[in-house]
Amino acid sequence: MIPFEEKEYDWQGKRILIAEDEEINYFFLETLLLKQGAEVLHAWNGRQAIDFIQNQEVDLILMDIKMPIMDGYEATRKIKKVKPAIPIIAQTAYALGNDEIKCVEAGCDEHIVKPIRKNLLYSIIERQFQMAAG
Repeated sequence: MIPFEEKEYDWQGKRILIAEDEEINYFFLETLLLKQGAEVLHAWNGRQAIDFIQNQEVDLILMDIKMPIMDGYEATRKIKKVKPAIPIIAQTAYALGNDEIKCVEAGCDEHIVKPIRKNLLYSIIERQFQMAAG
């Protein structure tokens, strides 16, 4: 049996905001991102995510869709009005076809369904960083 080789990324100097109200989901994502060298910020809801991007530089946002106070759709729309270049990846348990369309219509650049598969997440984030770099 050939051992699975996990790809490594160098995200040193990259700041990723995780907008997630479920603590266990946040810690899972944080662990994955820290392994690749990213700096991780946390917002508990969409309102906090907006506050973060107004006060700090962020390279990418992982946006939960279902959150209290302000959901991910509304937060994405507001963030994209102020900073349209920040890549936003929707992360949601909603897996129906029109859910992905709703994420894109709100301004999300990508969509990933929970439970999140780490290698898929890594490849989506890396693609967004490469696209942002030109």
